[in-house]
Formats: sequence, structure tokens, C-alpha cells
Amino acid sequence: MNYQQEYKDFDDNKKRFADGVRVVAFDADDTLWDCQSWFDRVEQQYGELLAPWGDSEAVSRQLFATECRNMPLTGYGAKAFTLSLVENAVNMSNGEISAQRLLDIQQLGLSLLSLPATPLEGVADALSHLRRQGQYKLAVFTKGEIQDQEGKLLRSGLWPLFDRVVVVADKQERQYRELCQLFGIGMEQLVMVGNSFKSDIEPVLRLGGRAVHIPFHTNWAHEQTEEYGHENLIVIEKISQLKHFL
Repeated sequence: MNYQQEYKDFDDNKKRFADGVRVVAFDADDTLWDCQSWFDRVEQQYGELLAPWGDSEAVSRQLFATECRNMPLTGYGAKAFTLSLVENAVNMSNGEISAQRLLDIQQLGLSLLSLPATPLEGVADALSHLRRQGQYKLAVFTKGEIQDQEGKLLRSGLWPLFDRVVVVADKQERQYRELCQLFGIGMEQLVMVGNSFKSDIEPVLRLGGRAVHIPFHTNWAHEQTEEYGHENLIVIEKISQLKHFL
């Protein structure tokens, strides 16, 4: 294939992907700013506090099991994570852990409520580019605890670039249908941009929407799933490449 044909195919794909799109929704954590790296650092420090009762691998394994068990009741986010940190510490130590060390663990978890939420490289420029076009409504569509998620968005300075901010308990097919109802659009008019294939990409593809996957360098174990190609899916390395398709 010659250069001219390659360029034509790329341009055709770009037009097809953007055709009819009215809303572009963005995941927040690890799409707009780094979040998981902060959780990983807290978990590392947590492992050091629980070293008398297990190595770091055992601590992480038991903590993940505790999180998964609690998730139906506590949901996602720093507060839910902190509850699991404390519960897991009591269980792993057979109740021997001191009150002071439990307080240290609680403070460690709550420190995540003030992580800086500095926008990742290229995020502000990409959002400003879409905003200047005036062609799309822009939304943050993220799961977690509303006060925590809104706090990060405020600290990021990105809030004015969005038309709507929607925080939900989970991101499955029902929530995506409700997002489209909120904007009065069909699923085929939505593009979802995010780092998690499980939460941001797969539900949208199943419903007939379009998605842009931007893998992050680290991923929470709960979000890991098998990934695959799809005609309505574009995978890019960084958000600055989004302008080639929207």
C-alpha cells in the first residue's frame, strides 16, 4: 500500500469514527490524572505496617480479597479502601494490632482523599481542543464516592472544560444507558474515553457505542480483564492523539 492510500484509509477511519457523535465522556482516575500510583504507594506503606503478620505479597492478596468482599456494600474510592485497610489489618493480626497502628493505617488511607489530581500530560490541551470545536458535549463519567471524585476534579482545574460531571456507584451497561438518557442521545452518538477496558470500554462496545482506550502504566487488579479489538474501538498511547479522531 502506498503512502497516499494509507493516508486516505486513515482519514476515512477518522471520519467514520466521529460521524454522528454528540457526546464525548471521559473517565477520571488514570485517564485525566494519576490515581492508581498513589493507591499503590499507600499499599506498599501498608505492607510495611503489617510486616509482623505477613510479607507484602500476602498482605496485598488478603487486602484484595477484603476489598472484593466489601465492594457490594462500600463501593469504590478512598473511603471504601480505607475501611478495607483497617478490617484486613485486624484480621491478619488476629486482633493483635495496636490502636496506634490502626490509626496510622486509617490516616494512610485517608491521605488518598487529598492526592493532587494533577492532569496527565496533554489532557488540558486535548479537552480545550474539543471544547473549541464546539461540536461535542463533554462529560466526566466516573465511578466512586461523589465528594472524593468532585474534589479531585476541582483540584485538577479541569471542571470548567466539561458540560456535565456524573459520578456513579459503578459503570456497567445500565449506567451507560442512563448517561445517554441524560443527554438525550442514542448509544451510537456516544464516545467513551478511558483507561479501564472493563469499566470504560467493554460495556460501551456491547451497547453499540464507540470507545477510545488509553491504557495506563498501572492498573488496579479489579479492573483487569481480557481485551480485544472491535470496529468501534480505537486504542491510543496518549490523550494528545485523540485529536486525530475527534
